[in-house]
Amino acid sequence: MPDAAKSATLAERLLAGDKRALARAITLIESDDPAGWELVREVYPRTGKARIVGFTGPPGVGKSTLIGALTGELRKADREVAVLSIDPSSPFTRGALLGDRIRLSEHFLDSGVFIRSMASRGALGGLSEAALQVALVMDAAGKDDVLIETVGVGQAEIDIVDHADTIVLALMPGSGDSIQALKAGVMEIPDVIVVNKADHPMTDTMIREVRGVLSLSHDPAGWKVPILRTEATRREGVEELAARIDEHRAFIEAAGTLGDRRARNLRSEVLGIATARMRRRLERVVAEDPETAELLDRVVSRELDPASAAAELLERHVDD
Repeated sequence: MPDAAKSATLAERLLAGDKRALARAITLIESDDPAGWELVREVYPRTGKARIVGFTGPPGVGKSTLIGALTGELRKADREVAVLSIDPSSPFTRGALLGDRIRLSEHFLDSGVFIRSMASRGALGGLSEAALQVALVMDAAGKDDVLIETVGVGQAEIDIVDHADTIVLALMPGSGDSIQALKAGVMEIPDVIVVNKADHPMTDTMIREVRGVLSLSHDPAGWKVPILRTEATRREGVEELAARIDEHRAFIEAAGTLGDRRARNLRSEVLGIATARMRRRLERVVAEDPETAELLDRVVSRELDPASAAAELLERHVDD
């Protein structure tokens, strides 16, 4: 059967909400199969209905447990949920290392929940090109909520802001990584802040620190970032988290900024994909073109500075 015919059949099943079709679509996308990209092209006009919620924060704060508890709350409201957990990549196999689905195992048998782990594939901000496309097919499959959990690398993982409607930043009291997050650009992106493992004696101190950082910023639309206490393992505070996510969605819809946010996100996604593909193209050139290899050798021998070499490389292989 031709690829186009297979894609059309798969697209029909995907749009009908078939979980096996969704799993197959994600596999095609992850493996960089042309049929996967053709599928995305076909179903893209049917996307844009799901609420995309991004979860970010330092490692060890309990993001997966928090997402699992939130998924339970969303299911009580009979919402269809897809979870995309982005794991760090093995530097050798490029595959996922952690497998966060283990911490979401209570939802495995729920037909209204779809869970998938993916490797970051070295993407600095925690989201690879494939992950962005996977979120689209989850949306196309009729999920009401797509919850994206990024890698958990602290200051670097801020590109989730360009791909979600609502950003939840999870922190943990008494953690040096959390304190660093307070100082980093990541504090500029959340719509909701969660201090998880809130039975820690340093919780009140952390909340004061977070409030102090937030007081230095201002949302032009008027949204005040709530700071919540949760104990995800005991489901404490998770109902309020679900309510605040709903509240934020209602706020940006009423303010008319949801469309602007999504337009910005889609533009960023296009540029991000183009940048990733251009990098791969340049890497192939470096590996195959003797003149480019010679150019890099001149940098190594200190005959040419890196910026000048980069400009020459772009002029040769991009500007034309």
